[in-house]
Amino acid sequence: MNDTPELLKGLRALERVFDAIVWVCRVVAGAALVVMTLIFGWLVFGRYVMNDTPTWVEQYSLLLVMLIAFLGAAVGVRENTHLSVVAFRTMVPARVRTVFVILSDIFMVLFGGLMLWYGALLTQFKWNSLIPLIQISEGYRSLPLTIAGGLILVFSLGHLTRVFLGRDHRVDSIE
Repeated sequence: MNDTPELLKGLRALERVFDAIVWVCRVVAGAALVVMTLIFGWLVFGRYVMNDTPTWVEQYSLLLVMLIAFLGAAVGVRENTHLSVVAFRTMVPARVRTVFVILSDIFMVLFGGLMLWYGALLTQFKWNSLIPLIQISEGYRSLPLTIAGGLILVFSLGHLTRVFLGRDHRVDSIE
């Protein structure tokens, strides 16, 4: 395909933006994991040393797990490390494999779009309710779902764009 320099420049700029978003997701998820580890340490210390169990730990941990899981899923889609079944794709000829890759990306666009849409509806619906014990909005429980849905949508559209421009370098792995 005859790519114009402007198109290639735009694709490289978009890739840099996606890489920055992935970096932020990793930092946030990593920090959330560290915070969760620390507050569980406080839970154990409070329960067994001070004989006074902090009740708020479980609620914050549930919020942090949502953040870690959904941001991790979005990063997995971007970097093609998410859970996928590729054994069938690797058994077919390259031309058919490309069709399967495109179909997979289309399904991921739809899935991400649904996560974004229904996650936003759920977040909006629950925003005025409070989580017991910590008194923050219930909407924070579904906000990572909404954000990850948007990221999966955008990252999958990026994959499709690269496929159609002949610039997709993803490799299936069945290790």
